[in-house]
Amino acid sequence: MLGDKAGASAAEYALILAVIGVGVAVAFGQLGGAIKGKVESATSKISTADAS
Repeated sequence: MLGDKAGASAAEYALILAVIGVGVAVAFGQLGGAIKGKVESATSKISTADAS
């Protein structure tokens, strides 16, 4: 019986880690998109300033 509880605990920890991993991946995706937008905006402003 002890083995069954240990197996269940390991499965629960694996599930928790999977959920956290997905959350981190989504957060990094969102952050990457935000950073890309800021860099593109800065690049556009620099190009416009150079053209003046």
